[in-house]
Formats: sequence, structure tokens, C-alpha cells
Amino acid sequence: MHALRLTLTDPRFPAAAAPGALTAQPEARPALARALGAVSATAGTGARTGTDAGARTDADVLTDTLAETLDADGVAVHRPQLGTLVATVPTDAEARHEARAAVDAVDDEAVRLRSAVKAHDGFFTTFFISPYSRYIARWCARRGLTPNQVTTASLLTALIAAGCAATGARGGYIAAGVLLLVSFVLDCTDGQLARYALKYSTMGAWLDATFDRAKEYAFYAGLALGAARNGDDVWALALGAMVLMTCRHVVDFSFNEANHDATANTSPTAALSDRLDNLGWTVWARRMIILPIGERWAMIAVLTAATSPRIVFWALIIGCAFGACYTTAGRVLRSLTRKAKRTDRAAQALADLADSGPIASAVAKAARRLPAPAPVAALLAAVLMVAGALVLPFGDARLVAVAAGYAILSGVAVARPLKGALDWLVPPLFRAAEYTTVLVLAARSDVPQALPAAFGLVAAVAYHHYDTVYRIRGGTGAPPAWLVRVTGGHEGRTLLVTVLAALLADRGDDFTLALTALAVAVGLVVLVESIRFWVSSGAPAVHDEGETA
Repeated sequence: MHALRLTLTDPRFPAAAAPGALTAQPEARPALARALGAVSATAGTGARTGTDAGARTDADVLTDTLAETLDADGVAVHRPQLGTLVATVPTDAEARHEARAAVDAVDDEAVRLRSAVKAHDGFFTTFFISPYSRYIARWCARRGLTPNQVTTASLLTALIAAGCAATGARGGYIAAGVLLLVSFVLDCTDGQLARYALKYSTMGAWLDATFDRAKEYAFYAGLALGAARNGDDVWALALGAMVLMTCRHVVDFSFNEANHDATANTSPTAALSDRLDNLGWTVWARRMIILPIGERWAMIAVLTAATSPRIVFWALIIGCAFGACYTTAGRVLRSLTRKAKRTDRAAQALADLADSGPIASAVAKAARRLPAPAPVAALLAAVLMVAGALVLPFGDARLVAVAAGYAILSGVAVARPLKGALDWLVPPLFRAAEYTTVLVLAARSDVPQALPAAFGLVAAVAYHHYDTVYRIRGGTGAPPAWLVRVTGGHEGRTLLVTVLAALLADRGDDFTLALTALAVAVGLVVLVESIRFWVSSGAPAVHDEGETA
């Protein structure tokens, strides 16, 4: 039974097939009706009803034929690898006896526990969490708990941990570190519970993706508040760590989307990477050095309990910076050495990830004939914006002109379809420019509480960008155009922040109030639209891949 469930109930795929069985999700049922009509027209009543038995059962032949017909009709039929599981349609008594023996030889519960764990997790998660969290997942399943309830428990635990860190006391830091690890165990358990019980849901996918960011951002804020209680202002470090981590994620997302369905997708560096993956120790070393979520949270928890928030953030910044440089350099080399042809879908995904607002879009329409390479234009725009924020005095009106130049260059960067070898760098460069500009202006303003307000603004905008990623992954495309227009796009928000800095430079804490109002406005708009989308019937099913049985 588990073989059939594992094969046929995955909501990410429009249709799925196993020997003798085929399922179709609602979006594939019109194609299934056409396939049934085509098969009935050619096979006759006997083949449809299963009255003709041959070397293979008619059910087996029928499902294979339907699957091939669906494939030909453009509906991709998922045929998962069963591994040690058994799914077969016996044709006679001897085959039936062999099938039953094969089924009896499988430890179904062991397979369920093994397949509940993700195939490609980090070292810490694989060896220090999953060996027991899978049993917690089974315990939850047997008591009727849902993955969403476990996800919510993980969020609440992390928020309590952030509250403990905000006390600024050593006991609070120790409790925060312990609770953060408990939260991460629950974070692993919710996905394992979904895979163990095959309870995937759109709401669960959204909650898992959203709560991961909320937990980490909240803990950063808690550490910064705790440090402030002891007279140490680390908000700039907290925001810097968040900017680095988010930009590194955007590099991952952009590169993967650019090469998701590229043809001739090979390169010498990719071949070297594949060879290294065959050496056990290199696999774990390469996964650890990029500081994935398991290693990152373990480091944060230990350092929080044993040291100070300033040390935690410096460790995060150094680790995230190294991971970002490592992954970006490797992907640049791979992009330059491979001969891949990127599709219109990939170009559209990168354009959506760019988050271009009305200004950049208008410039792009006017600059379509310019031969400017997209990554060059984006790099110039980012360097111009960040350098202007660093060099010009806070509140200098010239920075508004710099931001206007940034908006123009941003439009030039997306004027043509993003199909070049390095065009996937465009969204990360825009993220780095926008987030870093907010960070620099808040840090240089010397206005009380400007950095915490900037932290909230970047968190709200980053949520919007993560939400865009998960919509694209689900195959539904970017958020609606009106949302991008209302939030201004990356260039519009950057220009607005520079205008606010110029107008409110000498007006006390008005700059802080303006950043806070902007953070609340952006956060409310994107969160309400995100909730509306993810709870709607048209939202995609997105969840982590479990290990093949």
C-alpha cells in the first residue's frame, strides 16, 4: 500500500503511474478524458474491461498506454523509482506467489521512516537530527498531529527563544540556544511527518517556507535587543547578517531557475563537481562550508549560549560571506564554461526575480535596442548605488540623483530577455544594492532606532522576494503585477529611501518613523496578498523532495 501511496499521491505532479495504476490531478483530468477516448477508439471494449488476459494484464497494458498518451498530449507523467518497494500486477498464480513473497520481504515501516528523511540534507541535520527526529515524526503521525501543527510549534518555540535572547541575561542566552535547537528539531520533524504520512498541503508548504525566515529574523532581532540591554548596539551587524544570508539565497534561486530546463547543460566544472560527489568526505565538506540551515542554526545556538550577540553576528557574517563567495564563484565558472541554451521560461523567471518596478520597466521598454549586457548594467547600477550611499554625506541631495541613475541602469539591465550565461546574476545584484543601501543609510544617519526600523524594512522586502521564489517554484509565476507596482519594485523603493533621507536628514527621528511606516506598509501589502494566494485553490503544491525508497 505504501508503494502505491508513495507513487500516486504526490500533489506536485499532474499525473503519476505505477504498474497497473494511474492517477491524474484535477488539472490533468481533461487530458485523461481525451486519452481514454483515444484508447477506447483503438483498443476495443475487451481491452478496456480487462476480459482479454495475455502475457500482461489488461490493467497493466491500459495504464501504460494511457501514460504514453498523456505524455504525448503534453502532460508529464511521474514515474518514481520504487527502490525496495514493490508495485506489480501478477498475471498468474506463480507470479502472484512471487509478488506476495517480494512484498513480505519488504520492511514497510523501515521504508517509510527512511523515505521520510530528505535525500540531500546537511551534515548536522543528517547525523545529529534525522536519526531521532524521524521517530518523533512517527509519534506525531500515530497521534493524529498534522505537519502544520508541528510547523506552528516550531515557530512558537523559536519566538520564545528570541524572547529569551532579548532578556540580555546569560541564563536567557542559554535558554535561547537550547530552544533554538528544539525549534530546529521540530522544523525537521514537520517535513518528515509530511513525507511519512504523505500529508502534503499547499498551506503547509507556505507555512514552512515563511516560518523559516520569520524564526531566523526574529532570533536576530532578539539577540540585538538583548545586546542593547547590555549597552552594545549590534543592529547593524544583525542587518548585515540578514542581508548576506538573503543575497546568498537569491544566488541559489536565480542560478537554479536559469538552468532549470536549460539544454546542453554541461561544463568541465560540473563534471568535476559530479566526480567530487562520489567521494564521501568531499560531499559533506562542500555541504558544510556553505553554512546551510542546520549548521547555521547549530552555530547560532552554541555561540548564543556560550558567547555574546556580537560574536554570534560576526561569526554569521564571516560564514555567510564565505558561503556566498564560494557558491557564487563556482556558479560563475560553471556558467562561463558550459554551453547551455536557456528557455523563455527561465528568462521570465529571472525577470520576475528581478522585481523591476514601474521606473525600471519604463526604461526597459525604451532601451530594448541597446546592446548593453545585462549583468554588466546590473553590476554598474549596484556599484553606483552602494558607492554613493557610502561616499556621499547622509542627507545629501546628490544621492537622489545617484538613485535615479541606479533606476535607469536597472531598466537597461532587464531591457532584453535574460538568457545570457551570467544573466542569473541580475536579481542578486539588485537585492544586494537595495538591502545594502538601506543598511548604509540607516547606519550613517545617527538617528535613534533607525537601524531597527531598517531591519524591519529589509525583512518585509525580503519576505516579498522569498514569496516570489516559491510561487515560481510552484509553476504559477511571479506575484501579480499590481503588487510589484504598489511596492515600487527594487529601484522604486531604493529611490524612495534616498528621498526620505534627503528630506528628513535634519528632522530628528522622522527618518526612523518614515522607515518604520514604509516597513509596515510593504509588510502588510505583501503579507495579505501572500496569504490570499497560498490559501487559494490555485496555489501550487511545493514541498521538499523525500529520499527515493
